Amino acid sequence: GIILFLPSPCCSSCVGLMAVRVNGFVCKNPMEIAGLNTLGISIARIDYAPLGQNPPHTHPRATEILTVLEGTLYVGFVTSNQPAPNRNKFLSKVLNKGDVFVFPAGLIHFQFNPNPHKPAVAIAALSSQNPGAITIANAVFGSDPQISDDVLAKAFQVEKNTIDWLQAQFWENNHN
Repeated sequence: GIILFLPSPCCSSCVGLMAVRVNGFVCKNPMEIAGLNTLGISIARIDYAPLGQNPPHTHPRATEILTVLEGTLYVGFVTSNQPAPNRNKFLSKVLNKGDVFVFPAGLIHFQFNPNPHKPAVAIAALSSQNPGAITIANAVFGSDPQISDDVLAKAFQVEKNTIDWLQAQFWENNHN
């Protein structure tokens, strides 16, 4: 038989430098922490303010497994395009402490803390050390240069002045 596989996109070595910082933290030297790099995974702690969200986004190169550590999250994702006349399916769930949810690679998904009084905390594990992230609203309405309002008005079936208003919004930090 023939065996086919995709080579790992991970690097084979990494040099930890004290001058290199990721999110304010020093890049750890793999000589000091064996197996730190080249595992092909990422992990992140996410703190959600009351009514805070991680808005609709995708990770083009990774599946995400989300575990709720504290609080409650309303989460969901939309399936890929379906042949006509079918429509994309929306799958969602309310998660509580200890619950786990999987977001398939490349699909649009979100997390929202529905509690107006208490924060929520989750851990996200991703199946790539370079999962990528595309926040949908930022990409569509906040690109530079802007996507033509004619194109977006037709795509979203709204008036061009609605698109102009959306493109004028501040799309850098729309998580709360």
